[in-house]
Amino acid sequence: MEQYKQEFIEFMAECKVLRFGEFTLKSGRKSPFFMNAGDYVTGYQLMRLGEFYAKAIHDNFGDDFDVLFGPAYKGIPLSVAAAIAYHNLYGKEVRYCSNRKEAKDHGEGGNLLGYTVKDGDRVIMIEDVTTSGKSIEETVPILRAQANVEIKGLIVSLNRMEKGRETDGSALQEIRDRYGIDARAIVTMAEVTEHLYNRPIDGKVILDDEIKKALDEYYKLYGAKD
Repeated sequence: MEQYKQEFIEFMAECKVLRFGEFTLKSGRKSPFFMNAGDYVTGYQLMRLGEFYAKAIHDNFGDDFDVLFGPAYKGIPLSVAAAIAYHNLYGKEVRYCSNRKEAKDHGEGGNLLGYTVKDGDRVIMIEDVTTSGKSIEETVPILRAQANVEIKGLIVSLNRMEKGRETDGSALQEIRDRYGIDARAIVTMAEVTEHLYNRPIDGKVILDDEIKKALDEYYKLYGAKD
C-alpha cells in the first residue's frame, strides 16, 4: 500500500472522522463504522486533507484535467483545499467550481460557485464518500447543462465497498456504469481494515478483534461484488 494511503488512514482515525462502533445509516443499515468528512474543522486538517486528495488525484488521473468540481455542500471545501494542494505539490494551476443549492439571481448570478465551466474543460469531481451515488445523480446534469465538459473522473476519500442502490456492485461501480465516469477512492475499507487492525492510534487500538468480526459480518450481508 502506498505511503500516502497509510498516512491518510491514520489521519482519518486521529481526526475521529472515521469511527467504529454501531451506527444506523440513512439507508437503515446497521454499520460497524461511520465516516464523516464534516468533522475536519481546523486549518491544519483541511490542509492535510487537500494534500491527500491531490496525491490521489495525481496518482489516479495525472495532470489531465483543468477543474475540480465539488458538489455542494461538503464538496466545496474539498475542491478548494485540493486545488490549493495540487498547485503546491505539483505546480499545476487548477480551478475550483461548485454548484449552488439555489440559483443566484443577482450579482454574477447562475448555478455555479467559483469558476464557470466552459466547453472543453476537463473536470474531476470530488466528494467525501458516496454510498448511493445520489449527489452525483443530482449534480452531473447540472454540470453538463453549463457547458460541454469532459468529466474525467470522480475521487472520493473512502470506498465503503457496499452494494449500491440498484445492483450488487458498489456505489462507485454504479456511477461508472450509469455515467461512464471513472470513479476512484483515496482508500478502500479493505485497505483501512488491513492497516488499522490491531494497530494503536494515539495509544489505543480502535479496530480490534471484536470490530474486525463485526466488519466481516457486515460485508457478508452488504459487501459489493466488484
